[in-house]
Amino acid sequence: MTGVDEPPVRLRLDLAYDGAGFAGWARQPGLRTVQGVLEDALATVLRSGPRGEAPPRVTVAGRTDAGVHARGQVAHVDVVAGALAAARGRSDRADVDALTTRLAGVLPADLVVHAVTRAPAGFDARFSALRRRYAYRVCDADALRDPLRRGWVLGHRRPLDVAAMDAAARTLVGRHDFAAYCKPRPDATTIRTLERFAWSRPADGPDAGLVVADVQADAFCHSMVRALVGASLAVGEGRRPVTWPRELLDGRRREGGATVVAPHGLTLEHVGYPSDDELALRAAQTRARRAADDVDGVRPVSGCCG
Repeated sequence: MTGVDEPPVRLRLDLAYDGAGFAGWARQPGLRTVQGVLEDALATVLRSGPRGEAPPRVTVAGRTDAGVHARGQVAHVDVVAGALAAARGRSDRADVDALTTRLAGVLPADLVVHAVTRAPAGFDARFSALRRRYAYRVCDADALRDPLRRGWVLGHRRPLDVAAMDAAARTLVGRHDFAAYCKPRPDATTIRTLERFAWSRPADGPDAGLVVADVQADAFCHSMVRALVGASLAVGEGRRPVTWPRELLDGRRREGGATVVAPHGLTLEHVGYPSDDELALRAAQTRARRAADDVDGVRPVSGCCG
């Protein structure tokens, strides 16, 4: 076996993908996933098998569900230094640039690695992240329906009151227990800091005429963004009052709450990180368990979200 004593090199991967052809991010037996395709491609270009090394394992900033897209996803992978150098072959370019090009040669068209760089000390794609920003796009006008955009824009048959949706969304901003908007998972907290939640109808640009949500938080729990969008659509249609999304939040119960909308309208746009000298500290802070009573304006509830 080669490379056993070689120190690993941590690489940052900036990537994008069309989620339509993937069963989500996480590797699953028998399913095509982003992680599985990416790790297999890395194993190929790094020649992990022939070198007698374990296949690469990738850590991502935020796992996306089946059908959700990403423009600004970030991941990291630890590789043996010798494998990285060998992947360059006879090229005189930097090894990370050569690796980026070689990945482009084996990855499918719906998954692109825009850049591979050496990660700064302390960098962890998941735990060092400060925030994730998503956009959800809706078309509520027949005149604007574009079949070429159907894979990333939700078609909606009723006209939407964007001002009401925006007013309702802003009441949810802050650090709260989002249990009413999250699919529960064992031993997982639903406390999050929602930094921005706003709705608009852009007058120009690629999203002109669409109804677009801008959603940013320190992190999101399972199905949270799509449930927030579902509550907003109920307000925009006039089926629910502007106060309803906040009432759901305060009730902290999933049952009878917001509909989780289709995944294809959702895109991960950006992942933000602190300066290099704060990466390790941020990772340590994120790993610390969120306290159940550390929320804005909510008293702790026994047995909830430890």
